[in-house]
Amino acid sequence: MSRIALVTGGTRGIGAEISRQLKAAGRTVVASYAGNDTAAEAFHAETGIAVKKFDAGDFAACEAAVGEIQSELGKIEILVNNAGITRDATMSRLTRDMWDAVIDTNLGSCFNLCKLTFDGMRAAKFGRVVNIGSINGQAGQYGQVNYAAAKSGIHGFTKALAQEGARFGITVNAIAPGYVDTDMVRAVPADVLTKIISRIPMGRLGQAADIARGVVFLTADNADFITGSTLSINGGQHMY
Repeated sequence: MSRIALVTGGTRGIGAEISRQLKAAGRTVVASYAGNDTAAEAFHAETGIAVKKFDAGDFAACEAAVGEIQSELGKIEILVNNAGITRDATMSRLTRDMWDAVIDTNLGSCFNLCKLTFDGMRAAKFGRVVNIGSINGQAGQYGQVNYAAAKSGIHGFTKALAQEGARFGITVNAIAPGYVDTDMVRAVPADVLTKIISRIPMGRLGQAADIARGVVFLTADNADFITGSTLSINGGQHMY
């Protein structure tokens, strides 16, 4: 029986490629999204992957969605916490609403979905959790106090939860992507993007497939001795 995988933020960018590669690896995938119905419908039509609309930063919404998924398909045994947003500003311009939005979506979603699936994984004596962090959670980034704090929090969350899950056959790991060729990065001014690439020893932006391959590796049934780790996939830009 195919294992059920939930990928939050799984219909666009890095998340979409993670969803595709997990399906190719034989998983039954559900990709969540927060608001872009057009993109989600196009993704579903292209891939055949089920999509589910809910706010990963809202516990009640997550509870309802997980209940529906597990009622329809079975227990979620693979969870990829990929949902994330940015609300960039320097401290002088950063508002509490901007702070809360990023913390709730990027870090709070990890709590929400792990809380709702962890007991099922424990009962099954199997679970794979991959939390998507960021190079900016490791090294910091100007104008991203909220984002860097949330992503850094993900790395600590991963190490702590890994200790709880180990004896139950649950692995909890993180991936810290560097700069990846997504819509968000493509929107960066050309001169700034050139400077970013010049700081990457590999001499290029990452591809969504680079990150997705890491997720497939960490969620494999036989990846059972790797837990509490953060896999940096950044072309050598930050060695941590």
